[in-house]
Amino acid sequence: MRIRVAKLVTLIVLLLNLSVLCCIWILFSRNDEAQSIQLNKSLISTPVPQTLKHIENSVTVIIRKSDFFENDITKTVGSILSILPNISVLIVSDVLPYPPLEVSNSATNVKVINMQFQLGHSNQERNPLYHVRTKYVLFVPDATRILSENSLHSMIFELKRQPHNIVAAPFSSMKTVSCLNIHLKIREWIIQYDLSDSDLCDAVKGKHAILIESRMLKKLPEALILPFPDALYIQTAAESIKVQLLQNTLFTDGSPLYKSHHAQWKIQQLEHVQQRQMFQNMGLKKVVRETGTVEWYGCNRDVPRCFGTVVDDMPQYLWEGKWTPPCCLAGLRRTARHVFTHLDQAGVRYWLEGGSLLGAMRAADILPWDYDVDIGMFREDIDRCPLLARARIQSVVDDDGFVWEKAGEVNIKSEICLHSKRSY
Repeated sequence: MRIRVAKLVTLIVLLLNLSVLCCIWILFSRNDEAQSIQLNKSLISTPVPQTLKHIENSVTVIIRKSDFFENDITKTVGSILSILPNISVLIVSDVLPYPPLEVSNSATNVKVINMQFQLGHSNQERNPLYHVRTKYVLFVPDATRILSENSLHSMIFELKRQPHNIVAAPFSSMKTVSCLNIHLKIREWIIQYDLSDSDLCDAVKGKHAILIESRMLKKLPEALILPFPDALYIQTAAESIKVQLLQNTLFTDGSPLYKSHHAQWKIQQLEHVQQRQMFQNMGLKKVVRETGTVEWYGCNRDVPRCFGTVVDDMPQYLWEGKWTPPCCLAGLRRTARHVFTHLDQAGVRYWLEGGSLLGAMRAADILPWDYDVDIGMFREDIDRCPLLARARIQSVVDDDGFVWEKAGEVNIKSEICLHSKRSY
């Protein structure tokens, strides 16, 4: 009887142990299942591996170069072809590179596109976008090294998530890459930059690569004008196209360029000329940088006046849908204050008329589309101001460099024109 009880107790203990083991096994199974689900979710959120052939058929690489006195293009192209041997590479410049690049004859999928006008060459030959046959275009700067094909995997995957935007990837050495917002006021001739709080912005400052859909690129007015990519970002900002800046480092630097002081000075001068030409072509005269610095282009005494001769009281810029350039408005304010000071000192009775009076009543300022300041005064008060009296006979230059002269007779009223020696 005792033996049976002992066997029964042993059996119960074994059953309990088995139950405990089963519970532990079930718990571990559920944990593994949860981890598997989490892993699957992670895999879904990462790019699906693509073959090299698919990338090579989907992407064209463009190196936009403005100078060739120092370059690392041969090694840059070599780095690209070592990862993607059959990908199309375009080296785009405004002139034929000199000295000749060694890469021009090294591979059939590498082309040098000279955008300079040449007799005997068609427009298609010198149009880089005509040579793009792929869905995407990857812009890389000179002195670039691609880490692996995964770099393009990540950029393509991100661009598929945001097909209406641009994807930018930083370089490992660039710690100062920043995202900028662009505020365009085309009618007022103004562009303003400020730092963005997120990685989705209008422009990227610092060395980086750009991936963009070719169809989007071909819709821009002049996608490849210099300085690049500054001009590209202004054009995309005008179309409300955003830039997604990736945080992962996908590219590294190649050979260092512009190490000597002379080379640095040379490239800085070139960039300055390109910036000035770009803003002039885009009709932007006031540039407010993210640092708060204000730059004026075409708005000083060393350049021609802001606009040509006004015909029928309608300046050319109004026909173009723009207002008076901000530098011209600043010149008008400065000139008006100068005139008011002299008239007050001479005791001349005067008042504002026409659009100047309307602007003063509306905003205590000149109307944003006005191009002159209209002042009325009593004829008998003209002789009180020596400069006005002398200007009725011949042009007079005062001590501050302003020219006082009589204009033609208009509506039986005598007009006095006042301007600086060199027009604003």
